[in-house]
Amino acid sequence: MKKELILCGISLLLAGTPAAYGQDSFQQEIPYADPTIVLVDDTYYLTGTASQTPAGFTVLQSDRLEGPWRTGTASDARYLLTQGDAYGTTGFWAPQWIQAGNDSWGLAYTANEQTALAWGDSVTGPFRQEQPQAIDASEKNIDPYLFRDDDGKYYLYHVRFGKGNYIWVAEFDLQSGTIKPGTLHRCLDNTEPWENTPAYPSDPIMEGPTVVKLDDVYYLFYSANHFMNVDYAVGYATSSSPCGPWTKYAGNPIISRHTVGENGSGHGDLFQGKDGRLYYVYHVHASGDEVSPRRTRIVPLHLSKRADGIYDISVKGGEVIIPRRQPAAADGCAETIDI
Repeated sequence: MKKELILCGISLLLAGTPAAYGQDSFQQEIPYADPTIVLVDDTYYLTGTASQTPAGFTVLQSDRLEGPWRTGTASDARYLLTQGDAYGTTGFWAPQWIQAGNDSWGLAYTANEQTALAWGDSVTGPFRQEQPQAIDASEKNIDPYLFRDDDGKYYLYHVRFGKGNYIWVAEFDLQSGTIKPGTLHRCLDNTEPWENTPAYPSDPIMEGPTVVKLDDVYYLFYSANHFMNVDYAVGYATSSSPCGPWTKYAGNPIISRHTVGENGSGHGDLFQGKDGRLYYVYHVHASGDEVSPRRTRIVPLHLSKRADGIYDISVKGGEVIIPRRQPAAADGCAETIDI
């Protein structure tokens, strides 16, 4: 049974909390799934999928990746987006920021198993739509990632259903918030053993896209397997075009329980840290036995350029960062955690 515990300036020992996670650890670890981080004016901002009332997305901020992560000053919005201000009534998942100007920020997200895009005048929002609507209501699609290429064109990477979940891409009109007709096509097929393991049988699932361009090569990071699978993991593919075709890295997966030491490690986002390095923020299962509440992790990427100009990308399990928030008593703000 799924329950919610509401915290407001108090500290509780949760019944059923795995023994490996004590009271202090549980309270301060961040329960965001599908997390994303952006660095703005020397401050990191973090959001993701979580259970809260009202439904929507909350935001934390920190000067350091380890934390403490906090809700911000009185002038900052704790909520980025709430039900009623934009499209959706349930299932608010997988948010992603996009900056379109100094005073123009977008928040792409999933709700009602549809992708949507809302706008605000700062990284902390609030994000709203004048007319609540999905990007493409013709069929279910989730996990949006908006990528801006060097020529100013935008591309919407996202997941569509059909005998499994697959990543698609289309040119995107940022002004109208719509996919450009005739540009939609599938990026990848489920072809590798690690992408669909028997640990948790399901239809093929490829999701959580994020894209970066390095030295004129496009890198598409994705997660595979059902998120409840202990083998949920991250790999990447490369291309000379934002639309593919894509070549999967032979060393996939680069983030998995075998590399970072925790089950269900996947569905995150890339960001550049203050040190100029690329990092990947992702979620893991609550413990070796429980999936929820999924918890946020961060790991730096190691890049090694090959003779063909493409980077081999890897992580080191000993470098995983566990971001922690201020204790609930210091926040004085309500938060709900799935238990």
